[in-house]
Amino acid sequence: MNEKIILSRSAYLDELERHRVANDLIKIVTGVRRCGKSTLLKIFSEKLRSEGVKDEQIITINMEDFANRSFLDGAKLHQHVEARILKNKINYVILDEVQLVSNFSEVINSLRLKENIDLYVTGSNSSLLSARLPKILGGRYIQIHMLPLSFKEYFDSFNNPDKSSIDYIFQQYIEFGSFPETLTYRTNMDKEGMYEYLSHIYESIIMRDVMQNDDVKELPQLTRVVNFLFSNIGSETSINNMLGVINNEFKLKPTDKNLYAPILEKYLQALLDSFIFYKAEKQYLNGKELLRTNAKYYAVDVALRYHLLGGTTEKDAGHLLENIVYLELLRRGYKIKIGKTGTKEIDFVAQKPGGKIEYYQVSMTVIDEKTLERELEPLQVIKDNHPKFLLTRDHDHNNYRGIQHINVLEWLLNGKHPAR
Repeated sequence: MNEKIILSRSAYLDELERHRVANDLIKIVTGVRRCGKSTLLKIFSEKLRSEGVKDEQIITINMEDFANRSFLDGAKLHQHVEARILKNKINYVILDEVQLVSNFSEVINSLRLKENIDLYVTGSNSSLLSARLPKILGGRYIQIHMLPLSFKEYFDSFNNPDKSSIDYIFQQYIEFGSFPETLTYRTNMDKEGMYEYLSHIYESIIMRDVMQNDDVKELPQLTRVVNFLFSNIGSETSINNMLGVINNEFKLKPTDKNLYAPILEKYLQALLDSFIFYKAEKQYLNGKELLRTNAKYYAVDVALRYHLLGGTTEKDAGHLLENIVYLELLRRGYKIKIGKTGTKEIDFVAQKPGGKIEYYQVSMTVIDEKTLERELEPLQVIKDNHPKFLLTRDHDHNNYRGIQHINVLEWLLNGKHPAR
């Protein structure tokens, strides 16, 4: 029998705690399906109980539970919660996958207005934060965007891991993935079960989040778009380039329909909305102009790609490493763009709220002098004093005129992981 591993997800729990005192703010936890949102709120509920909060003060409703199907009607959900509210006490209301509820934005705004309700909601689709919701809530919410396990969380899930095993654990992270439930299969060395679970996650995201979008009509077309994105992680592309490849190389049979730009753009947006992919646009570093026609796409979990495309190659390894660094920067609260200065490209221009900027180049190895020169040159062109980093799998720690060369696995383990 598989042993379930429960992680604390302490960074996200701390973020919930930080805003707990603000009863008039809705705490919205977003993220890809199965990244741990429901478990996080269960842990939060247990923490409340450990502090003396009574069970009857905690109202939890999972909208995907068939037993709660009547509450998909917003009016009935509102009536049910109102009936359970205890007077003269704080009531913690937790609504899981609230975007499934009709008129959910009006429902949660109405509940927010009640003085003795502290409201927490989750959603697996960015439609939860559509243009309409902020207008209704008037800014009275805080978003906590959740990702699957970081490498540090994954590494720490081992029983007293030895730093000498870091490379082995990292390979497992790439192959088994970062979704919390995969730890159970890893512990029991059940590769077949883990692959089945990854397939289930993928199908759930596609069928329950992406295909529910009114703009997505054809599953075969969507599958070709997904295969393209997984095959081209970390590679610069444009709509025209994608159309050319998808309509030719990714055709499965002669009867497949051609994709056209307006349809492709809608499919891409639906995939981004489901959080299975993230988009990084390019930006000139000598001005504010954005190269909106070109972008890179990164997957929320590299094992999904590893599994769906049948493993990886040496060429893929660098792109997967870049993908993992991109997600880690997101976890650390950065907004990320791809830098462009002249003909040179910087992998990541990472900016924190308040203006702090850092530059990152990512490479598997720079032992070869020509490779080192190629990776350093784009950073050397930048003349400002913002921190510059070269992340590789090499174990050298050098400083090239202010450019810090760091082992990427050490960087992944040593960094702080704030939820936002």
